[in-house]
Amino acid sequence: MLEELDIRNLGPIREATIAPAAGMTAITGETGAGKSMLLSAIRLVSGGAAESSRVSAGADEAWAQAIFALSDDAVASEHSGDTNDAGSGDADSGFTGAAAAVAKAHDAGVDPEDGELFLSRTVRASGRSRAVLGGKSVPRSVLGAIAGELVTIHGQTDQLKIAASSRQREFLDRVAGDEAELAAYRKEWDALAAMDERLERLRSQESSARQQADYLRESIDRINRIDPQPGEDEELKARRERIENAADIAQGVGSALGALDASQVDVDAADGASAVELINHAVTSLRAIRVGGTFSEQADRLESINADLGDVVFALSQELGDEGSVEDLDQINGRIHELGDLARRWGPTLADVLAWRDKAAFDLEDLDASPEKVAELESERQTLYDAALAAADVLSAARVAAAADLGARVTEELGSLAMLGASLEVRVTPRDKADDPLGPYGRDDIAFLFTPFEGSPQLPMGKSASGGELSRLMLALELVAADTRGGADQTFIFDEVDAGVGGKAAVELGKRLARLARSAQVIVVTHLAQVASWADAQFVVTKEPPDADDDDLGVVTTIAEVNGETRVHEIARMLSGSESEASLDHARELLSDSRLTLPLAGAGAAGD
Repeated sequence: MLEELDIRNLGPIREATIAPAAGMTAITGETGAGKSMLLSAIRLVSGGAAESSRVSAGADEAWAQAIFALSDDAVASEHSGDTNDAGSGDADSGFTGAAAAVAKAHDAGVDPEDGELFLSRTVRASGRSRAVLGGKSVPRSVLGAIAGELVTIHGQTDQLKIAASSRQREFLDRVAGDEAELAAYRKEWDALAAMDERLERLRSQESSARQQADYLRESIDRINRIDPQPGEDEELKARRERIENAADIAQGVGSALGALDASQVDVDAADGASAVELINHAVTSLRAIRVGGTFSEQADRLESINADLGDVVFALSQELGDEGSVEDLDQINGRIHELGDLARRWGPTLADVLAWRDKAAFDLEDLDASPEKVAELESERQTLYDAALAAADVLSAARVAAAADLGARVTEELGSLAMLGASLEVRVTPRDKADDPLGPYGRDDIAFLFTPFEGSPQLPMGKSASGGELSRLMLALELVAADTRGGADQTFIFDEVDAGVGGKAAVELGKRLARLARSAQVIVVTHLAQVASWADAQFVVTKEPPDADDDDLGVVTTIAEVNGETRVHEIARMLSGSESEASLDHARELLSDSRLTLPLAGAGAAGD
């Protein structure tokens, strides 16, 4: 949720800090006071266009920062490795909402600090801007991607997003809860897409591809003819080194054996006793002593040493006469040269050469576009297509069921939002099989068709209603989604949602905003007391004339939270434009009714 919004030198706002409630927050104030600057600040930190004209008069730059508090689950998702290519929201990570924001921030090199993400933007009067994420400069598109997972703005200029068919599909999938069906389909689709790519490569290959096939074939034949073994070159180099140093090896081993055990070599006994004989003599002498204790122990130790010497003697004796000939050296050098040539071409090691050969054999199959090979792959492709089509049908069935329920429930909500006769139809239309209908997200064309009043033709969303009507339609959609799938883990900002609404309908509007605030954070810019009274927190935007000393700065806008009697006075002003006793009593009654009539279950409910 949005924990804090800080603004400096943005339009008429010189300095402001807003800490919205976890539930519902109302932003109120007289027309023209500057409430729109708050939305401008949100759009700015969300990667929106930077307009130097928004920098306050006399200031060098404007600055806005949004601090988002993240749930423990969202922060934990950074290290969970729970990825899934399918699903609505972030298709690359598999996460949605705050978890997707954490994943995207991590990709940008920034991780949450104490469970918070800091998004800020500076706009200089010269027109240049700087986007910062967690203290690190990033492209503004990164801020947009992250904020898009955390904040949804429903205002007159923001409704066009839901007009995109992809956004409507994502919303329907979210309500349908069809993650498993979509994941199953995407698995089949990915396999089909890979096969299509392989077939296309086969069919479109030209002479260069045939030349590549000839090269691979000749290279594989050459490697197979030489038949290298992993590590063979190192073994041969070691063998060559022994042959080249045969004389030194023979002399050294012979001298060592003569010293250790003269019987192993042709050494004159008169040259002296060997080490083995001397140790045996020492053991015999110690055993001859009839006193036990240390003498017997030392004799045991010498026998153990003599056993080790025997092993050494045996090992060295095996090395005599095993150095090879000049002919062997010529063969070894020739083999090393062959293996070295392979390593230079496809190495650097023989293991790399063998790995290249195996991969080349697989690539050669794709480059060999024989009619038989193409026919074989086309048969495999048909099997994959049938499996993907079956999975798409299962996904379509889930969407059709959810679409009917979504349309009916949204239409019911619209009746309580001063839009009698308005309705929404969510149409799921399978594309014609003859046109190869499958795509990354199934085979369905999804359209949200809105009827703003009875007798009006159905028109696509975004082309059939005013900003206020669309805001209320989006409120109805978000309410149904929250009731169906639980909290959206997002901050919803509504602007102009109360346009053309009054009386009892205004009360119902406020009540529904508060209901949505039980599962998500809601911020509403409103001029209706009946809406503002439901909020958990209320901030008033006030336009003040400049001080006499700062006349060049123009009008200044301040933002302050109102509580207790101060809030009563603001609600009274909104009700009647005055603060008479009658207006104040009416305001107190309205605030009391708003708290008492909303059920207390659920976090963030007004009056908790």
